[in-house]
Amino acid sequence: MADIATGQTTTHLWDTACRRFGDRPFLVHLGPAGRRSEFSYAQFAALVHQAAHAFRAVGVGPGDTVILQLGNGSEVLSALFGLAEIGAIAVPTGLGATPAELLRAYRACGARWAVVDATRVGDHLALREEGLTELRVLAGGDVSHESAHDSRTAEPGVQSYAELCRRQPAAPVTDAQISDETVLELLYTSGTTAAPKGVMVTHANVVFSGHYGVWQTSLRSDDRLLTTMPSCHSNFQLAALTPVLVAGAALIVVDRYSASHFWQQVRAERATVVQLIAMMARTLMLQPPSPDDGVHEVREALYFMPLSDAEKAEFERRFRIRLLNSYGSTESIGWAVTDPPQGERRWPSVGRAGLGYEVGIFDEAGRELPAGRVGEFRIKGVPGRSLMLGYHDDPAATAAALGADGWLRTHDQGYRDEDGWFYFVDRSINVIKRAGENVSATEVECVLTSHPLVAEAAVVGVPDPVRDRAVKAFVRLDPGAALSPTDLTQHCRERLAPYKVPELVEIVDDFPRTESMKIEKRLLH
Repeated sequence: MADIATGQTTTHLWDTACRRFGDRPFLVHLGPAGRRSEFSYAQFAALVHQAAHAFRAVGVGPGDTVILQLGNGSEVLSALFGLAEIGAIAVPTGLGATPAELLRAYRACGARWAVVDATRVGDHLALREEGLTELRVLAGGDVSHESAHDSRTAEPGVQSYAELCRRQPAAPVTDAQISDETVLELLYTSGTTAAPKGVMVTHANVVFSGHYGVWQTSLRSDDRLLTTMPSCHSNFQLAALTPVLVAGAALIVVDRYSASHFWQQVRAERATVVQLIAMMARTLMLQPPSPDDGVHEVREALYFMPLSDAEKAEFERRFRIRLLNSYGSTESIGWAVTDPPQGERRWPSVGRAGLGYEVGIFDEAGRELPAGRVGEFRIKGVPGRSLMLGYHDDPAATAAALGADGWLRTHDQGYRDEDGWFYFVDRSINVIKRAGENVSATEVECVLTSHPLVAEAAVVGVPDPVRDRAVKAFVRLDPGAALSPTDLTQHCRERLAPYKVPELVEIVDDFPRTESMKIEKRLLH
């Protein structure tokens, strides 16, 4: 049997793209200090081929893992596809990862090579003292930056990634033994609520995600997709990058999200599709209103829950934009539940089962539940195609997540209606069990952020000697706002059942965050 990804690798994608779209723009990078760079498909394919030869030149071979700690831009993409071309495995890591997190990543994936932003080279070299004696580092980014003057960057095993690539031929590697089943990268889950796990993504996964994203957004070659998502995460990799490559569209990559600049960038770059998360929508709403807010060429906004009904309505009214809601995970490869690209949408539904997937709601015993009953989202697909191949070097976790029948357990709670539309209730980790009642942290968060002076909220369960868990809210106020915990508790009492009202409220200046700007709840207590 064959499917849309059978026999296809990223090499095939690039060959096709160059034939069909060679002179068209592939990548626009909006860097710091207003720097802008642009590459056509043909130009970028040459960079990919040079990267492939460069990795071979330093000894990287099939199946070898290579850490990529680079910011958004051309280098991380040339390295990703260059490694894929020779059958090696990329391990993208957030630019803000700490030395301790880097050490865990090296030990988990066994990497002996890394391409590292010049500002972080010293951190990687220091890990040699932790047992990584054979580590070889390629310095990426601006090598004239302050870290380039660190004497450690001149030590053996450190080269300039850009210089190494420039010395290589721009012809493709033709003798690599890769197939659609070859693992291309390890994408580590964001770790907002638990320790990250390395999701094995195959070439077929990448091809499938590209075709799926093209369907999901009706993406065309004349589209311009703008994203601020970090390049090390699946929102970027599998919902932006791969669909653009399959469609022959243009990918506009912003170095870093800025609420005060985002909408100007959208207009200036004539973006037709954008990626949004709740934090972005809320911070954009905090900007001073402008008559130009609704003046743009955006036809679709890829959105990843949650917003309150009022926030969603006001955002769409002000910016004259329609949100395409969806649900999925790194493990599901595509956003397996999605608003259809055309026709009806049923907010707050996260959509219907997408093409290539089956979706059901199940109880704890694995029995599928009827419409209206809350249970666990499970997604059926093909491992290594429409679902992850598994977790790297963790067969127990893989077996717990991926059943032999092809169903992926998500541990997220939701329900469906009689017409097959799905509704997300909460991440299972966000369901607080308080005195026998289940409290959705997301529901409480939406009530808190509905207050006109609240910018952001995070709700967690904390130990309680009587009720098992107590509901605690962390709240960030709008700049200059003055609210007390009592004010916020009263606001919740007027809108929530008594058992859902937070017993504890703490006002904070900001939250610990992951690279993808999500609040890192596991650090809140």
